[in-house]
Amino acid sequence: MSPIEDPYAFTKEKIKQAPATFTERLSFLGPSFILSASIVGSGELIATTTLGAQAGFITFWVILVSCVVKVAVQLEFGKHTILTGETAMQAFNKLPGPVFGKAKWSVWMVLAVIVVKLLQVGGIVGGVAIILNMAFPNIAIPVFCLLIAITVALMVYRGYYSFIEKFSLGMIGVFTIFTFATLYFLRYTPYSIGFDNVLEGLQFNLPKELVAVAIGAFGITGVGGDEIIHYNYWCLEKGYASFTGKRDDSKAWRKRAEGWVKVMKLDAVIAMCIYTAVTAAFYLLGAAVLHTQGEVPKGYEMIQTLSGMYTESLGPDAKMFFLIGAFITLFSTLFAALAAWTRQTTDIFGAIGWIDFQNQAQRKKTIAILAWAFPMLWALLFIFIKLPVLMVLTGGIVGSVLLFLVVFAVIHFKYYRESAQFKTGPIYNIVLWISIGSILAVGLLGIYKLFS
Repeated sequence: MSPIEDPYAFTKEKIKQAPATFTERLSFLGPSFILSASIVGSGELIATTTLGAQAGFITFWVILVSCVVKVAVQLEFGKHTILTGETAMQAFNKLPGPVFGKAKWSVWMVLAVIVVKLLQVGGIVGGVAIILNMAFPNIAIPVFCLLIAITVALMVYRGYYSFIEKFSLGMIGVFTIFTFATLYFLRYTPYSIGFDNVLEGLQFNLPKELVAVAIGAFGITGVGGDEIIHYNYWCLEKGYASFTGKRDDSKAWRKRAEGWVKVMKLDAVIAMCIYTAVTAAFYLLGAAVLHTQGEVPKGYEMIQTLSGMYTESLGPDAKMFFLIGAFITLFSTLFAALAAWTRQTTDIFGAIGWIDFQNQAQRKKTIAILAWAFPMLWALLFIFIKLPVLMVLTGGIVGSVLLFLVVFAVIHFKYYRESAQFKTGPIYNIVLWISIGSILAVGLLGIYKLFS
């Protein structure tokens, strides 16, 4: 590839004026599709549905708030990406704090979290394998694990952004149709949802016995620390930063920067709308079906329970429909996670000094190798540990550390780096600090509950 084709290289040929109208901006969306494909997976299908089973409709509002409130932190992270053109690890390498070798403490922390989160994605691989085994019980789960690993590696190892974006969009379409079709079919079962049920969930009531459930809901729904960091790479590869060009503080540069930040904000809001709608639907599914039944199946047993309900009410074909939808929903997480992990880890290797990240050939080779290594590790971890729910929860708990790091980085970006010169209005600042405050409060409460 020529330097012009390198998504991380800044050249004059790439500079482009930002679209001026809403319609024109729509044609430059893309990072939100990949982010939504990543977010709507095990958290929504498994954990959110479980929370609905535990609490019923009454905490529905918590789900909505938790999806919406975090997006301000994502916007600030995306803005810094456009204004500086830095990758996530290049930005983290400029945070205050000690240096170990060639990298700051923050880069090493992300690497440590990734090592533990191998368990989490391994659990998701196991979940996808379990779903396939439900549909084809004559094939063993470990065999499906290896087949899934090979499949997702083949899809990602070449690393082309356009394919990742388009495939993510396709999966979003499938699991969105699946989710709302599932809710629609409820009307033909004893678990039909009425307007009064939804209204009950929007009363902002929170009984004491459900506080822990609410904390859990906030932690697992919406954009997380991983997704905020990964959003950096998708904004860069879409071209938002290179279209803006290297910062020279000229009037033309500032105009381009403001225009592409507007495009990024629209992109992030679109992602929020997608994952909020799908998450809400999964929550309602759990509240309507499982809470009514008075039982809370654990982990991937949720899929079997829900599919069984449709089989009883709508016939045997409904189970296959549900399993296909559940497969696409979980596989979307694997696909988008692998695409992001390969870039993030390659970026970490560059910050540590193991490779030259700016060398396109080295970067592409490293991404390709990791695209095979990660899925195989995920599959082998599940095959040997065989505890998918525990694996997912372990990674989720450790992943909360990333939210603290992202919040610290965003505060530093906004008030001490280049983005400090791009002033924002008081309403935006209030929303941002509500987002930061809620993330910190819930994170600290979660840690307290973990060790108390």
